[in-house]
Amino acid sequence: MGVATGKESARAAKPRRQVGPYTLITALDDAHTRIPVPERRYIARSSDGQRTVLLSLPHSGRDPQRFLAEAEASRYLLGSCSAPATAVAGPGEPAWYASPYLPVLPLPTALAVHGGPLPERTVRALGAALAETLAVLHGQGLTFAGVSPAAVLLAADRPRLSCYGAVRAAAPDGTARSGLTGLEAGSLPPEQASGGRPRPLGDVYALGATLAYAATRYTTPERDELPTALREIIARCLSRDPGARPQLAEVIASLCGDAGREGGSGSLLGPGWLPGRVIAALAHQSAAVLTAEISVEAPSVSPSSPVSHPD
Repeated sequence: MGVATGKESARAAKPRRQVGPYTLITALDDAHTRIPVPERRYIARSSDGQRTVLLSLPHSGRDPQRFLAEAEASRYLLGSCSAPATAVAGPGEPAWYASPYLPVLPLPTALAVHGGPLPERTVRALGAALAETLAVLHGQGLTFAGVSPAAVLLAADRPRLSCYGAVRAAAPDGTARSGLTGLEAGSLPPEQASGGRPRPLGDVYALGATLAYAATRYTTPERDELPTALREIIARCLSRDPGARPQLAEVIASLCGDAGREGGSGSLLGPGWLPGRVIAALAHQSAAVLTAEISVEAPSVSPSSPVSHPD
């Protein structure tokens, strides 16, 4: 797995790599899932040992200024599932941004830990919570432009949406984005794949692809592969015609059902919303990160060079 493991304790005495003021502990993402990740993500700690963060770097070859512009813009995101940057690289520094650490698993890693698609209740809770947050962002006049399986982080209390602006950071409007590093093809709305400007209904498409992945392990499954109770709403989200996609309020109502008319996603995010194996993996990660030690002096690493699990 890409999350911190018990091997970290054995590696504690070795110097680790550093980005800006942070020393890397471990990679967040599991390469074995083979799901594209819009940015390179790590769990890291400040050199004084006082702050643990989720640290993101751009892929090699990406424009660092576009990456930093989206990171800076994320500071203004609202919504309970938003994960805005709280620290961004300064002038003259290699590009990076950070947000406070909490135990999380990327959605692809959660499926690997669980051993297959997630239960219907989990998918419903996930979708409703993300849809509510997207509705808040759209109310701010923003388009997330980066919803995908890897962008979704599962925490014990609720999901978080990371990788804000990944589509905009990958290439400017008018430039075809199909096949670009880090963008999951099935989650990329057709109108954005061809270089179109990201718009709110594109977020609805990407949300549908992400829920399809959570329910089937595929972002573009056949209609009859989707769970019967979720089939219609997810299939509508995945319409190639933006005008045929549902509004987020309809998505929320469909996923929450009668139980959520008053409480929204809160009615689904109570104890048991995540499978036991995922909860156990979150606890394991938390313990491993807590006990990981770092050396105060660490060699620096350029974000333009690949970084694997720090040795």
